[in-house]
Amino acid sequence: MLLSILVFLAVSLGLGALFVWLVPTRAEERLRAVAAPAAEHGNWTEAVVKVVGPFAGLATPEGDWESSPLRVRFLQAGLRGRDMPAIYFGAKLLLPLALAGICFVLLRSVGQAGGLNLLLDVLVAALVGSYLPNVLLGLRVRSRQREIFENFPDAADLMMVCVEAGLGLDAALGRVADEMRRKSTALAEELQLVVLEMRAGAARSAALHNLALRTGLEETHTFATMLVQAERFGTSVGESLRVFSDDLRHKRQTRAEERAAKIPTKMLLPLVLFIFPSVIMVILGPAVIQILRTLLPMIGGQR
Repeated sequence: MLLSILVFLAVSLGLGALFVWLVPTRAEERLRAVAAPAAEHGNWTEAVVKVVGPFAGLATPEGDWESSPLRVRFLQAGLRGRDMPAIYFGAKLLLPLALAGICFVLLRSVGQAGGLNLLLDVLVAALVGSYLPNVLLGLRVRSRQREIFENFPDAADLMMVCVEAGLGLDAALGRVADEMRRKSTALAEELQLVVLEMRAGAARSAALHNLALRTGLEETHTFATMLVQAERFGTSVGESLRVFSDDLRHKRQTRAEERAAKIPTKMLLPLVLFIFPSVIMVILGPAVIQILRTLLPMIGGQR
């Protein structure tokens, strides 16, 4: 009996040790989640910088980068790496040359002779390559702003619950940043930056103003102004957050209804170009064939 108990304990302890060794803890999962994107991001940025870095200085404009509007666009897009300006300006220099060369080779390979048409096609390809980084940056900014806007009402609700439960505003921001990371990485990063700025000694109003500047959304400007005024005049932060979250949910619902109302208009062109001709051919095709089979012999007999 004693031997059986000892064998059971030994096997149980061995399985427990194996489980602890194989299954990572929550802290290890968080560290891996933070380290893996950073390592992956660093690998591809280093490779791209090696290619476009020597050419970036030729296209970089003169002036203070810290106060430039383009830096604000980079912040709104979530591109905060030191190498991002070099990649951007290097791409603006190399993409026009690359697309123009590819266009020239393709047109000559299909047999198009030189002349004004070839020159215009090459210039158009170079123009597309010049504006392509701007378009990609704008799309990233819009995508990030949409993600933050759609998840900001949920963050405001969580913050209201945390404040009404007794947490301070700084602790509530940190808690909401941790919880929102599962749903929106962009919003979690912005709130975490606010917490880090306040821990570093920045004033709450300055940290909230930087949040509004980094996101570029009207709602974050309103959020920053509301919290600053609540702190200045001594009003209830929980009640202010309640009213603010209600207004945000109403705005989100209104925008969703607006996008839904635009769907019929956006579907009109594909319907007219692709669906309606197919339906007409399916419906009228047999009738047209039958009419032709009936009329053509009659016409041929009259002749």
